[in-house]
Amino acid sequence: MIRHSEISDQDVRRGIKALHIQFGGNSQLQIYGTLGCQSGKRMRRKNRVFFASAQAAIEAGYRPCGNCMKEAYKKWTGSRIL
Repeated sequence: MIRHSEISDQDVRRGIKALHIQFGGNSQLQIYGTLGCQSGKRMRRKNRVFFASAQAAIEAGYRPCGNCMKEAYKKWTGSRIL
């Protein structure tokens, strides 16, 4: 997990190009999603984190975004015992 507040925007672009950054997340809400998600674009920089993979986000305790990752979110909600 990489915190956006700890790296420059140029480092973010390099990480995306090198495929070290493929997903973004909100550290307050514990949600991750695609980098193009409209919900993710609105979050504050201090709350934004990046992941190399969906598996890394899940292992860090994050859940899929219901907006940009509908199928993964449905699986996540279906796997939870209510």
